[in-house]
Amino acid sequence: MLFMTYWFAAYICILFPLYWFIPYRGPRLIILLVGSAVFHSHFAGPAGVVPVIVMGSIVFLIGLTRNKSLCAAGIVLSALSLIYYKYTRFICISILQMTLPDVKIAPSSPSSGTGSWLSPIPPLAISFFVFEYIHYLVEIYRGGKPIRNIRDFALFSIFWPSIVAGPVKRYREFLGSMKSGVRNVNSTDVSVGMTRLGIGLVKKFAADTITAWTNHAAPGFENLDLLWRWFFLICLALRIVLDFSGYSDMAIGMARMHGIRLPENFNWPYLATNLTIFWHRWHMSLSLWIRDYIYLALGGGRSGVARKVSNGLLAFAICGLWHGSAWNFLVWGLYHGVGLSIAGNYRKLFGRVGEAIAVRLAHYPVVGWAMTMLFVMIGWLFFFYPVKVAWNMLLLLFGETPTSISF
Repeated sequence: MLFMTYWFAAYICILFPLYWFIPYRGPRLIILLVGSAVFHSHFAGPAGVVPVIVMGSIVFLIGLTRNKSLCAAGIVLSALSLIYYKYTRFICISILQMTLPDVKIAPSSPSSGTGSWLSPIPPLAISFFVFEYIHYLVEIYRGGKPIRNIRDFALFSIFWPSIVAGPVKRYREFLGSMKSGVRNVNSTDVSVGMTRLGIGLVKKFAADTITAWTNHAAPGFENLDLLWRWFFLICLALRIVLDFSGYSDMAIGMARMHGIRLPENFNWPYLATNLTIFWHRWHMSLSLWIRDYIYLALGGGRSGVARKVSNGLLAFAICGLWHGSAWNFLVWGLYHGVGLSIAGNYRKLFGRVGEAIAVRLAHYPVVGWAMTMLFVMIGWLFFFYPVKVAWNMLLLLFGETPTSISF
């Protein structure tokens, strides 16, 4: 968490005052670049910095050529780098477990600090880097203008407020806002940004407090009373929205203090009255990226309901795995993919019955809200816990008595 470290305090005390008091575009951009480079190199380490430098250099040079074949190759290379760093171990272990179920897998992981070709150490924020690089190359492939200044490309790549948890940036919007902001940053930007930063910090502290309780309560979930189990589920839902939106608020607020506007990431998603609206409000920069560069690239819903559903399921499977290399993330993504397929097509699928349901939900939006929240909260079990554990916790929520839960 960059915003809760001494490095952040040092930046606020040293580099930000320089940025504010030097009224020139060039020095301000250098200050931003230096700060971003320091943050990235410190928190990522050499194993995280070198791959990003190599990937960024390749993407930058390919963009300059504007060659469609090279852009396509760069997109594939970026995707393969993400697969290699984030999913090699998951894929190999899954294959071994399916082919040799009696073989025991060592519990060590890349996070232990030692990597190998089978278990490489993922560079910090590799998922965000790759998605932003793919977006950049796709836009160049479609005829967009490349970034010709390597300083601007570096800032797009490693702009430090958004480096760890987003929002996922689009290069045209970011560079336009950056170039305007460094010239015209004012006291309103600083005050609005500080307020947003403060709100994010409060959310993050609240999320950490809830996390401490859920981590304490989870191993004894089966011993909790039924009402306490449902309270636990509500706490999971609060924990993730406060954590994700809190970091986004801090990133957006810190960028705004520099006169730069990052895209919004959350818009009261827990007030959504159906699942489609929920995904229009939840992690918006990511969901829009998934829509634009996966779902629509596959054809969207242009070829009938069956193709629309299959495209949606594939897009959300990727969305789930993007969050982590484990089966529970895949299940969570497919769970939402199925939910969205039903929410978006039930009128056609069920005919008059579907139309009648739609009319009732339009008259009683609170029912739609309750159904959406129940669906979303159940999904968080599979987001946070292994599939078997999440399934047993789900059964316990409805009074069933599954096998004991082991974490």
